[in-house]
Formats: sequence, structure tokens, C-alpha cells
Amino acid sequence: MNNRRRKKLSRQLTVAALLGDTARVKALLRAGADPERADSEGTTPLYEASVNGEAGVVRLLLAAGARPDTESGHGSQGTPLCGAACWGHTEAVRELLAYGADPGLREDHGTGRSPLEWALTGPHPATAALLAEAGAATDRVPAPAVAAPHASA
Repeated sequence: MNNRRRKKLSRQLTVAALLGDTARVKALLRAGADPERADSEGTTPLYEASVNGEAGVVRLLLAAGARPDTESGHGSQGTPLCGAACWGHTEAVRELLAYGADPGLREDHGTGRSPLEWALTGPHPATAALLAEAGAATDRVPAPAVAAPHASA
């Protein structure tokens, strides 16, 4: 398969993952789309499916060989687990953990937030509980989602 065809399939796979189109994802994978290959923006199909809570697509991509801890984007996105945790997509988090995603892996090459910090900031208590059960720990206190108003004297 030539490089142009690979790029086209990658772009189509990322869009199908975004839309949660499991039939299209299956067809593209059968046609030879690489589940690990990022699009021109650096977005991986697994990250796109994870951040949008498309657990069925997450499962398909992982089963096809997508690595659960691959960072996405050119410094502006993160890991699939952080993306799913940030938005409280518990079923996508469950799939990623089942395929070996590291619940303690910080995004931004280890310098950013952990999945648990994202879930706590959400706040998404069910997702945070799932991550904690999987062994996630945080040594940082997440910033509050909304700053408390200051009392006037």
C-alpha cells in the first residue's frame, strides 16, 4: 500500500472514530488502516474515540493493535486515558484499562496531569473511582473547576 493511500485511510479512520461509526471503523481496519497512525494534526484514532466516549470504537481499535498509552497531537492533546477521564467517559476508561493503559501515566510526556487528576477536576466521581481501583494515585491536588468567590469585608 502506498503512502498516499495510508494517509487517506488514517484520516478516514480518525473521522470514523470521532463519529463513533463502528461499521466504518471495522471496514477501514479490514482495508488496512493502521489503528496507531495519527492524522495530519497528530491525532490518533484511539485518542479521538476516547475523548468522545466511543467505548465500542475504543475496543475495536485496541483489539486491532492500537497502543493504549500513545500520546496524541503535537503537544496539545494527551493520552487516550487522560482524554476519556477528563470528560468522565467511564466505559471508554474501562476499555482502555482492560487493554493495559497505565492509570498513573501523566500526559505531556510525564509532565502534565494524570487520568485521575483529570477525573477529579471534572468532577467525574465514578470515573475517578474506577481509576483509583485500577491503582491510580495522585501526588498533586487538582485545581478547582471553578474558583470560589472572595468574601468582601
